[in-house]
Amino acid sequence: MKNYLDVLKTVRLFKGIEESDLLPLLSCLTAKSVHYEKGQTVFFSGESIEKFGIVLSGQVQVVQDDYYGNRSILGKIDIGNLFGESFACAEIKTLPVSVITMSESELLFIDCHRLAVPCAKACGFHSKLIQNMLNIVSMKNISLTQKIEFTSKRTTREKLLAYLSAEAKKSGSSHFCIPFNRQELADYLSVERSAMSAELSKLRDDGVLRFYKNQFELL
Repeated sequence: MKNYLDVLKTVRLFKGIEESDLLPLLSCLTAKSVHYEKGQTVFFSGESIEKFGIVLSGQVQVVQDDYYGNRSILGKIDIGNLFGESFACAEIKTLPVSVITMSESELLFIDCHRLAVPCAKACGFHSKLIQNMLNIVSMKNISLTQKIEFTSKRTTREKLLAYLSAEAKKSGSSHFCIPFNRQELADYLSVERSAMSAELSKLRDDGVLRFYKNQFELL
């Protein structure tokens, strides 16, 4: 775990906790790291989980498949970020999503009950952890609300412009990169890839934007 101290210092769950306290804290929480290869399923839809994960290296994707196999991407989780915390802490009996590694990854797992309940040693970490967790869950709810705003637009063009405008605003520049390839972007916005690609070409021809792979510029 010492190899990932630099990553752990950036994790919002551990905000306000001294670096020297991180390893004792993880020991108190009985945190465990697990190595995964690319394309492995970390959490399966339909199962029940009590632990949430933190990405120490690599990247995971949260996806939801419907009855017909159509996939919707709910989010990409990069190094230093959490996944599965809402479902683990809410004690959801049937997980509605799956979590899949997008690359070779090292993931840290923490039992939600260990986080919320003070241990026998009466460590002073727990109240701070709970406060940080509330902040993380709140920010993710805001992000999910924004995704709903994108997908609720009537046309593919409106969905694209809403999403790309939000990404430009977030980056603070008309030049920006998005975290999705074409298929992933289509899955995220819940549109057909071919229709989305055609609309991107129209937007480029209309002088609205320029793009190359995942790099975009709003004009």
